[in-house]
Amino acid sequence: MPNILFAAGDKRWQQYKDTLPLAFDAVGLTDCDLRRDHAPQDTDYIVYAPSEGGLSDFTPYTKTKAVLCLWAGVEDIVTNTTLTQPLTRMVDTGLSEGMVEWVTGQILRHHLGLDAQIINPDHKWQAIAPPLARNRTVAILGLGALGAACGAALAALNFNVTGWSRSQKSLPGITCHSGEDGLQEVLNTAEILVLLMPLTTATENLINARTLAEMPKGAVIINPGRGPLIDDNALIAALDSGHIAHATLDVFRQEPLPQGHPFWAHPKVTVTPHIASETRPETASQVIAKNIRRSEQGEPLMHLVDRSTGY
Repeated sequence: MPNILFAAGDKRWQQYKDTLPLAFDAVGLTDCDLRRDHAPQDTDYIVYAPSEGGLSDFTPYTKTKAVLCLWAGVEDIVTNTTLTQPLTRMVDTGLSEGMVEWVTGQILRHHLGLDAQIINPDHKWQAIAPPLARNRTVAILGLGALGAACGAALAALNFNVTGWSRSQKSLPGITCHSGEDGLQEVLNTAEILVLLMPLTTATENLINARTLAEMPKGAVIINPGRGPLIDDNALIAALDSGHIAHATLDVFRQEPLPQGHPFWAHPKVTVTPHIASETRPETASQVIAKNIRRSEQGEPLMHLVDRSTGY
């Protein structure tokens, strides 16, 4: 009987205490013992939400076979030196679907120029048709599960989709690049730029004064990835100069975004409260159950985190 410790907050427990047992039953793990109070020496697996539940020292969990993170991003836990057990991150259909819907909606908003039509206090008749999607280049930095899913959806709408990742990839409908030269090539043509990279030492402040200057004048930036991917001051300067037309930001260096932060009042910034995509208990529970079943049957874990890359 695998003992599973649910290490997360009270609200999260209420969301998962029924869905996880159902998912365990569905994959044949009918004898799982899911609790919030297993002793470290009795814990086989930990379902973990970083910053919730109070667990930060994994040293006593000598029997634990894996720590299964509920989030796609693991930057808050991957540097924990006490966590020597295998660590997995969340990759599930609900997370991908939510991100695709949010990103597609924001891109269509900017592509169609909907703000000028909806926010029109002078009631001006502005019959300006947008270009077709085939004539608009959308660039995605980060071609993991979420970036690839968003790219596929945008390509299906006939956008000209380019993408960049640390290692070279080949994805249908996306012109893929990698390396420093590839990044510059992608930025040079990015009329709408979407940031979906993990946060690592290599990606922090990747969008800075230099890389912003490489983008076309009038470009739009959409960030549902991680706040520190952007140098805030450099972005504000690019917006003030008119080089960047607008930034729609869902993630920030400090969350909630402080009331006095310049992003709140900036006329060229849209702030959304980290809602681009959320881990859905139903689909996330299925991923966790499948991963534990694989482990119990001696199969490799899915979505293992590479500690050297940070994701």
